[in-house]
Amino acid sequence: MQWTTACPDWEQKLRLGQSIIPAPLFPQEAEAGLAVLRELKIVDAPGSPTIGESCAEWVFDFAGAIFGAYDYTTGRRMISEYMLCIPKKNSKSTIAAGIMLTALIRNWRLSAEFIILAPTKEIADNSFKPAADMVKHDEELRDLMHVQPHLRTITHRETGATLKVVAADGDTVGGKKAVGVLIDEAWLFGKNVKAPDIIREATGGLASRPEGFVIWLTTQSNEPPAGVFREKLKYSRAVRDGRIDDNQFLPVIYEFPQAMIKSGEARLVENFHLVNPNMGFSVDEAFLLRSFKMAQEAGEEELRGFLAKHANIEVGLALLSERWAGADFWEVQGKRPGLSFDDLLRQCEVIDIGIDGGGLDDLLGFAAAGRHRVTREWLLWNHAWAHPSVLVRRQSVAANFHDFAKDGNLTLVDQIGQDVEQVANLVARVEQSGLLDKVGLDPAGIGAILDALVEAGVPEEKVIGISQGWKLGGAIKTAERKLAEGTLIHGGQPMMAWCCGNAKVEPRGNSILITKQASGSAKIDPLMATFNAVTLLSLNPMPSANIDDFLNRPMSM
Repeated sequence: MQWTTACPDWEQKLRLGQSIIPAPLFPQEAEAGLAVLRELKIVDAPGSPTIGESCAEWVFDFAGAIFGAYDYTTGRRMISEYMLCIPKKNSKSTIAAGIMLTALIRNWRLSAEFIILAPTKEIADNSFKPAADMVKHDEELRDLMHVQPHLRTITHRETGATLKVVAADGDTVGGKKAVGVLIDEAWLFGKNVKAPDIIREATGGLASRPEGFVIWLTTQSNEPPAGVFREKLKYSRAVRDGRIDDNQFLPVIYEFPQAMIKSGEARLVENFHLVNPNMGFSVDEAFLLRSFKMAQEAGEEELRGFLAKHANIEVGLALLSERWAGADFWEVQGKRPGLSFDDLLRQCEVIDIGIDGGGLDDLLGFAAAGRHRVTREWLLWNHAWAHPSVLVRRQSVAANFHDFAKDGNLTLVDQIGQDVEQVANLVARVEQSGLLDKVGLDPAGIGAILDALVEAGVPEEKVIGISQGWKLGGAIKTAERKLAEGTLIHGGQPMMAWCCGNAKVEPRGNSILITKQASGSAKIDPLMATFNAVTLLSLNPMPSANIDDFLNRPMSM
């Protein structure tokens, strides 16, 4: 039997109002499951209607794809993993409760375990209540099921099978032998560095249960996606677009095409129905319109949060109300995706280096800022280093650090000193190329780095201290002006977008401050290193290498 879960024409289908969910592999199995699902009641809706009476057709398409992937002749589920990413208020809780309760009712395995895995206790309670209410308000189900609210558990009296809602922040998930697992609000799991281990424990039983399944259910994150959610979202898009062939994984993502996001069409209320398939059912258009207008009035930060949750638009850079002005132009200036350190060596006539941080609970930030020898644009490349101890000291952002390491933008070193050595080697390469103007450091942390630079062959007179605090205000304003006028260009590194989103500005007299203290545990060291480099490059240094070397050096534009 051959099938595919890819949907390469999803953009066209969304625009035309067509389903992006494939037909079930086994229609009879799908209908048998849907017959149960349609009769379950949504208790908190007016009149307590059944799911069949009150949900849009796409709900049954998605549920049917799950139920209809089971081959009863072999006892195997042909599609074992599902991802549904959809805006808020599109019946996500109803889907979770209804699908998992239906699976419990139709299950044949004695003492089987079904789990709804929630990121917090509060969400676990919210996930359990709709399923418990479906049982309590159905006479036949009350006789068939035993509800234990204090354990967040529903037990099938005849098979002994259970549906349990587990909070990852409190309840243990070790040793589970689940047949079906629904991971609710996956975007919040992305913030938990322990999430991969938790999910691995919860889903481990599927190895010996061929009829088993995993469902990822989530809205978009109101911050740049991180951790396990980021990885699953990337994988889902790759399968959907046909770049990865995995017919046992079904991704369903209600999101705008990139062309509509770039053109601004995704921000038009009249287009919200494209990604809100429950519009007119659980999603009220008047509510969306009013909320959208309020978010617009509140500013870009609030608007991005609204669009993430109600239009499923991924946040690339989180904007704070007290944000650095340059952050507003950062994303659009990522014009050279994949811009590398070697690209700067090939294309620039002079390069200045900025370095910042390096403590045990800090990142060591590095910035190379060069002036293009033809266009005279400023090109920027960043990197960071961290000792594993920072992952322990800063657990709230540890998942982000792991992501940046996977991207190649951050290096996790095994021993203190390796980071400084690697920084010195990069600077030495610039010096050997004849392009190095100066290296700018925070004077408070110059000792060990200076020693490493000199040992690597960098002249000591090229290493200078850059005054911090309000004296860095000129570089901060220069960087934001260069970004705004389009002459500071970078490679769109997610790490730097994160750092820019973390930067908080404090007015100080006639100047401004961006400090690590104001930004808290959210790190900005690579951005501070950038300001150190900008301080030097803004002095308009002259090339030190012979012009013939530039003319003869290969250059990629």
